[in-house]
Amino acid sequence: MTKWDKDYLELCKRILTDGVEVENRTGINTIKVPSHHFHFDLGKEFPILQTKQLFFKNAITEILWIYQAQSNDVRWLHERNNHVWDEWMVDPDGIYRTYKNGNGEKILTSEKEFGKEFAHTIGTAYGWIVDRYKLTDNLLNALKNNPTDRRLIMSLWQNEWLNTAVLPSCVWSSEWDVTNGKLNAWVHQRSCDVPLGLPFNVTQYATLLSLFAKSTGLEPGTLDWSIKDAHIYVNQIDGIKEQLENENILNKFNSMSKSRLLELKSILDYVKEKNNSLSEIEEKDLKAIDIALSEEQPYLWVNPEVKDFYDYDNSKDLKDIKVKEYKHMGKIKFPIAQ
Repeated sequence: MTKWDKDYLELCKRILTDGVEVENRTGINTIKVPSHHFHFDLGKEFPILQTKQLFFKNAITEILWIYQAQSNDVRWLHERNNHVWDEWMVDPDGIYRTYKNGNGEKILTSEKEFGKEFAHTIGTAYGWIVDRYKLTDNLLNALKNNPTDRRLIMSLWQNEWLNTAVLPSCVWSSEWDVTNGKLNAWVHQRSCDVPLGLPFNVTQYATLLSLFAKSTGLEPGTLDWSIKDAHIYVNQIDGIKEQLENENILNKFNSMSKSRLLELKSILDYVKEKNNSLSEIEEKDLKAIDIALSEEQPYLWVNPEVKDFYDYDNSKDLKDIKVKEYKHMGKIKFPIAQ
């Protein structure tokens, strides 16, 4: 189990124990704490959760959509089998609509006119802002030519364009510096859906930092993460409790000797082969044993032959960017609040 798992689940426990339940624009209450901070040393660990499955290809293609393709067109993501922005896409007629579920049917709750020029997009947000203000180009140029600059900031929060953004950026700014040949970043998040958004966001910005570093002749350094309003929606609590139980299962097997783990694995493999399946509990035990037996932590592989950030393959295959040795406890389904 990674250090990131432990730190992440400590935040979840803190929210459930000390958080305050509040109303919000979605109509689904959250339990929140006002702030939180994480620190990562990317030279020691690539942050990706093992207590649940993270679909890292979706996370990485999303961050490339924003900072490499610099696009707000959700169809770009669809071409890569990525549907994380579907709920916030403007309809073909230029209207953004929100819905709630009622008796198995989608019930329209709101409409906002964006204009047909914004059809299939998320409006003037994220990649649109990056492109308009040349944020990626300016940062990469400074890292190459003026790495001691103390103004290495990318801000996706531009007041002029908030009204025409479907969802103003949650992860809204990043500050960068170079120290002793290492690239470091501090990322700010104004609003944090801890079960769904945070695992995606941390993994993808750790990837972005690594790609920026490799394409500017630097080494990945530290990533700091500050959150304002870290919350869990009340309809996500059961999923978080399942993830916390996954932590308990992992801790149980991590305390066992390697010989005992191999013995249990042999038994479960035999049962699976004989019955052609395992119970849900047995499946989780087997996944936990595989993680406990793993001699390597998950790590990010970046093609060393690629020298330019814009040349990294951003197809659904992600040929130049891979997360290797990734073992996890399986998928946990969390509902989305629109």
